[in-house]
Amino acid sequence: MKDGETRLLAVIGGKLQGKVVVAQLDGVDDRDQAAILMGWDIYITPEQLPEPAKDEYYWSDLIGLSVETILGVQLGVVESLLETGANDVVIVKGERERVIPFLQGQTIMNIDLAAGRMVVDWDPDF
Repeated sequence: MKDGETRLLAVIGGKLQGKVVVAQLDGVDDRDQAAILMGWDIYITPEQLPEPAKDEYYWSDLIGLSVETILGVQLGVVESLLETGANDVVIVKGERERVIPFLQGQTIMNIDLAAGRMVVDWDPDF
């Protein structure tokens, strides 16, 4: 693989095998050809994703949202999210960085993608 090299390959089949997706790609007909692609990143377009269920979100949709407390105190914007095992956390960058548990109905009170806003129940001094 050359740095920055990309290829467009059609998926013609696939299955979930444990925690891994095994896919058959058009034009990749044997293990040797597949081995060449090991370590490559896979990209899809947002249109290829299913619509999330109510109160479910893709992390990519949350990045960049303005974050404010239930009292209207601006904390910053969602910079990233992390999976911690116990629960996911939202990394908010403002005048300083905050790590807020992503617990809907507890710390995450409202997400309005159209307005670009997330409302949290969080002490701004913490």
